[in-house]
Amino acid sequence: MICSLRQGFVAALAAFALLALPLRAQAQDRAPDLTLTGVLTGAAHQTYRELPFKVPAGTERITVEFAHTGAAQKSVIDLGLRDPQRLRGWSGGNKSRFTVSTSDATPSYLPGAMPAGEWRLILGAPNIRKDARADYVARIWLDRAGAPPAGFGAQPVESGERWWRGDLHMHTGHSDGSCASRKGARIACPVFKTLEAAVARGLDFVAVSDHNTTSQFAALRELAPYYDDLLIVAAREITTFHGHANLLGPTAFVDFQLGGPRAPRFADIQRQARAVGGLLSINHPGLPSGEVCMGCGWTAADTDYSRIDAVEVVNGGFAEGPLSGMAFWEARLNAGLRLTAIGGSDNHDPTLDPAKAPAIGVPTTVVRAGELSQAAILQAIAAGHVFIDVAGTRARLLEVAAVSGSERAQMGDELHAPAGAKVEVSVHVAGVPGGRIVIAGDAAGLARPGELGVASADQSLAFDLIADGRPRWLRVDVRDGAGKLVLIGNPIYLRP
Repeated sequence: MICSLRQGFVAALAAFALLALPLRAQAQDRAPDLTLTGVLTGAAHQTYRELPFKVPAGTERITVEFAHTGAAQKSVIDLGLRDPQRLRGWSGGNKSRFTVSTSDATPSYLPGAMPAGEWRLILGAPNIRKDARADYVARIWLDRAGAPPAGFGAQPVESGERWWRGDLHMHTGHSDGSCASRKGARIACPVFKTLEAAVARGLDFVAVSDHNTTSQFAALRELAPYYDDLLIVAAREITTFHGHANLLGPTAFVDFQLGGPRAPRFADIQRQARAVGGLLSINHPGLPSGEVCMGCGWTAADTDYSRIDAVEVVNGGFAEGPLSGMAFWEARLNAGLRLTAIGGSDNHDPTLDPAKAPAIGVPTTVVRAGELSQAAILQAIAAGHVFIDVAGTRARLLEVAAVSGSERAQMGDELHAPAGAKVEVSVHVAGVPGGRIVIAGDAAGLARPGELGVASADQSLAFDLIADGRPRWLRVDVRDGAGKLVLIGNPIYLRP
């Protein structure tokens, strides 16, 4: 009876998947590279069929979506996959979609090398009635190096434009993250503990950025369906002897051995990161580098900053002072570069006191995006639509907009402002009663600020400036009543 119920459920699920395929194909963003179709009849009952397909050299990910008809006749088709050398997995009838790649795979399947040649999709038929007919379709995507970054879900976690809160820097037992076991022993901390802490913090997205490895991606792919209210962004921290940088987005391996034959210069690492579609952020550039923390400060002399997307201005509790990344970031802004300021907890133990840095979400990077998806979050970070909540609260808000003539810009945008043009700046602050806004940047001297005090828990303020016809940048931060920096904005760029 249990087997019969299972078969009926799986067959119904597969029939539903067949109807849903056009929507899923759209979520894949492109048509499948291969489509395999056929029919199984009663003669296939309790037999296996292998469908061969060619995989070209350079393929890094295979995604299969499968559906069949025949639910009303209780037809059941199980799935598996073989590469040219071995069985890569068997999911039976419990999945209609799976992915296999060099770094990660859907549970039931094995990540690893992706050899070119003839692969086979295995169909098993535990039940097809003598007079039944099951038409099937298998759609297959072959992603090569340089394909758009592959996330852990085909659909956005949530839709609708708003501010999304996340942590872009944390570690698990796949590198040097540790926590206490149930008996109290210090162990390499499992990935689920980090995701649990992020959900408890009220975060919308996280980037688990273990050092140099990509092994965490398999665990994250398995956990993502359970944590379906949390966006998991693929990430790793490229850790070199001359600096650390987060690569956000892709799962493909990028070499970290700076100074070795595979990456003689940091520019070589940058080229690899760009080739796989990643967003690259310099981590904690203000930290010292030495025996205590080898390579923690940024000393890579050949860095092409035009190919850096962001800077971790706040690492854990270092928002101000010599260990902050603020001076490093502002020096690049003054040189005419456009780098987004972000924050990261750099958490190595998800069980730490959640109220203190470096707990997960302290600081929080807050991103304005049209939906909660990996692509939308990374695009918004690259565009600078970001502010940093230093303490990682759930309620603090900073919105900055500038208007000149008919043009309007938000944080991260350019605003056309020729010499003599009036620029009106509006600021919305929430959660910092008794605080004060602070104007920074090389355009700050042009401002006529007026009243900068934040009297209430939710307040809007405004000031203006007269452009001098030179490229400038203007940023708004917020300090609390004690003078502590609590919100850090990204610049609006004035261009003549």
